[in-house]
Amino acid sequence: MVLKRECLTAGLMALLITVATGCAGPAVHAPEREPENPELASQYAREGKLAFDEGRKQAAELAWQQAVRLNPADAAVVNNLALLKKETKNFNEAVTLLETGIRHSPNVAELHYNLAVIAELYLLDLKKALSHYQRYRELAEQEDKRVAGWIADLERRLD
Repeated sequence: MVLKRECLTAGLMALLITVATGCAGPAVHAPEREPENPELASQYAREGKLAFDEGRKQAAELAWQQAVRLNPADAAVVNNLALLKKETKNFNEAVTLLETGIRHSPNVAELHYNLAVIAELYLLDLKKALSHYQRYRELAEQEDKRVAGWIADLERRLD
């Protein structure tokens, strides 16, 4: 179907007049973010753990998603959900979760470690992996010789 120029121009004029006069319909607003609720988040976290322990991974994922939405500062739940996302090969979602966890809990070594592993092995983002392995090493309570070797390997590969 080919539109004639006159019809197209008339249609555009009608649209412009509608928008200019404010008759374009109700304004669309971004959905409001639900306020954080650590108590309810803890309940969802417990439900997720129970479901996971019982082998109901989909139920665990749903519960943990609610927990993270209500309390993104709970590093353990963020980490658990990210590892479940990794297990189902949702690597980008796992990385997004871990980055959210790190924004809220920047000194939790395990978040950096898991982000580094996923970035290196599954997304091949060597720079991100290197920076998070390095941060993990700074935060870790004990020296991890494996991580030191991985850091040296990544530095060599990135040079």
